[in-house]
Amino acid sequence: MLDITLLRKDLASAIARLETRKSPQTFLNVEAFTALESERKTIQMRTEALQAQRNVASKQIGMLKGKGLHDEANAAMAQVAGIKDELDASATRLDTIQADLQNLLLAVPNLPHESVPVGADEHANVVVRSWSLDNKGPRTFDFVVKDHVDVGTPLGLDFEMGVKLTGSRFTVMKGPVARLHRVLAQFMLDVQTQEHGYTECYTPYIVNAETLRGTGQLPKFEGDLFAAKKGGQDGEAQPDNTALYLIPTAEVPLTNFVRDVVTPEADLPIKLTGHTPCFRSEAGSAGRDTRGLIRQHQFDKVEMVQIVHPDTSYEVLEVMTGHAEAILQKLGLPYRVMSLCTGDMGFGASKTYDLEVWLPAQNTYREISSVSNCEAFQARRLQARFKNAQGKNELVHTLNGSGLAVGRTLVAVLENYQNADGSVTVPEVLRPYLGGLEVLTP
Repeated sequence: MLDITLLRKDLASAIARLETRKSPQTFLNVEAFTALESERKTIQMRTEALQAQRNVASKQIGMLKGKGLHDEANAAMAQVAGIKDELDASATRLDTIQADLQNLLLAVPNLPHESVPVGADEHANVVVRSWSLDNKGPRTFDFVVKDHVDVGTPLGLDFEMGVKLTGSRFTVMKGPVARLHRVLAQFMLDVQTQEHGYTECYTPYIVNAETLRGTGQLPKFEGDLFAAKKGGQDGEAQPDNTALYLIPTAEVPLTNFVRDVVTPEADLPIKLTGHTPCFRSEAGSAGRDTRGLIRQHQFDKVEMVQIVHPDTSYEVLEVMTGHAEAILQKLGLPYRVMSLCTGDMGFGASKTYDLEVWLPAQNTYREISSVSNCEAFQARRLQARFKNAQGKNELVHTLNGSGLAVGRTLVAVLENYQNADGSVTVPEVLRPYLGGLEVLTP
């Protein structure tokens, strides 16, 4: 959530920065915000005047009673009572205004950092760097390349069973491909914990609405979430209105660890990681990537979250991007790092790097990780603070990133390590996890 003080000081500048995200939508109802702010100022000025009148009248009451002027004292007491009634009404209205302002701000995305390239969509993203083994570029093949569906199906990818059990964009994995998927997640966790210093966490896969509000998924993106219905006695729905949702990413529960917490400065940074399934309805992606594992309603991801001092967050963004890159480099998968433009960034991000892995069957790079600095945007919603050197509470900065998306990494391994006979060479770094197995065969 944006700092309302910033909007009050320079609304025009904030709107101009917001408009670089996705023109022409400004995301903020300026007319409503301005009207609420005007009323708030009027009420607060009137409140200050009434409080001053009450103080004067209260002092007069004692003086009048001391002089035996009881009628005058009663009139002053009636005046104070009337002022109290108006102050109570003003306080009630102010509470309503503050709630309305809060609701307006909950729908407003973060302001882009000054270093973010300006553009309307992904075509304005900027390539920061590319990587491949020995700088030779992506592998070349002397046979017709298959996509991951054709390579993976004989190894245990079962899309028809996923549709049978649940519906479209759900997949069953069996045998060799299920084993490869599992060890990829284990490998990622081992690297992030043993080499990069993250604490491994196991979290619920279902969270409440407050948790999702804290990281920015609610209220704006409720349509992209899967709601979880709670059962009551005899299968009846629970009578309460507590909404629960399947997590869209482990970023949600991990970042909420610091909700309503004041962390000692010495404990920063906090580095958390977790492997979870992720559930997204992909409400705005109808017709996109319908073949294979690229865009599923359920997929696995190893998530990285850091809670840091504001002075270090952009340095940490670079480091976390390197933590995601390390996985791809150890797997020998060609990739590039993209700096996302203003129009392509996520709701809560001030700056984002995407990692895109090379997929030979598509002859292109596809996103496999996003690493974002949210600055204090999430922390303000979460009231996640630390006690600074002056002993005052200050908002932390939060960062998150995929380290990596497991299913898309599986896709990249199947395509980049495929052989002409339909087998798949196991990346060397994964072989210890597979008992020394070097090749997956149908």
